[in-house]
Amino acid sequence: MAEPRRSAEGCSCRNTDCLERPLRRLFEGLGSGVAACPWPFVLVPLLLSGGLGAGFLFLPQRQANDIEGQFTPTRGPAKAERDFVRRHFPTDDSQRFSAPRLPTEGAYAALVAVAAEGSSVLARPARLDVLQLDAAVRARGYEQVCARSGEACASANPLLPLLNDTAAAALEDLTFPVNDGIFLGAALGGVQTDAGGRVLSARALKLLYYLREDGPAAAEESQRWLEKFLRDIPSELAGLRLASVQVSYFTSLSRQREFEGNTKSVIPLFSVTYFMTITFSIVSCLR
Repeated sequence: MAEPRRSAEGCSCRNTDCLERPLRRLFEGLGSGVAACPWPFVLVPLLLSGGLGAGFLFLPQRQANDIEGQFTPTRGPAKAERDFVRRHFPTDDSQRFSAPRLPTEGAYAALVAVAAEGSSVLARPARLDVLQLDAAVRARGYEQVCARSGEACASANPLLPLLNDTAAAALEDLTFPVNDGIFLGAALGGVQTDAGGRVLSARALKLLYYLREDGPAAAEESQRWLEKFLRDIPSELAGLRLASVQVSYFTSLSRQREFEGNTKSVIPLFSVTYFMTITFSIVSCLR
């Protein structure tokens, strides 16, 4: 038979008593101290948790929900190159706006009007609905925050001037994807053409409203306009009663708003997860 292991034997994989004994004595002393004077061990953690938890009052000012800040490197080369472009190729959204010169996607609101199956967005009923939709956007104060080319707002769609009954005859000779030197690939969708490229029908038409960002004040005003646009556009579309088209909308803020909405919807699930984990740990320790 093997001899009994001596307590003085050194630590090894087979003998951990040299570690267990001091830990056992430490926790025995801690348990005796808690039993003899329990109130400090109850009150101090509560006061400490309350004091540290008061920092949540400053959480709204320190939130970092920006998609770019969360999912891109802080000092990434792309950001440095974008800053270089901004410094050396500044834009003038108040007089000489040009979408291809934007170093970012810009501040914008986009509306896509889709005609019913089998019909064309260039037909008269759909054209009138699109003009009504454009008028509703401009009535929201768009002229005060729009990006300008010269004295007028940048065109939301190069075909807008042709949608009136007085100019609609020009649509019969419309060619795709280029018409009179103007690229229409981003303006029309679901296009059917004849052998010569003349447009026979188009299923969708996109309206793109760019807003000024040349300066902190202009950017802040544009953001407020977009926030109000996102808040009011569902009810406004319902009030227009558009019969010939269905409208989808998107803005440069939509992706950020969806990200923030997902964060708020996930927080309750995190709370349930933490509660279940803590409960499981307590029950396990009670065994």
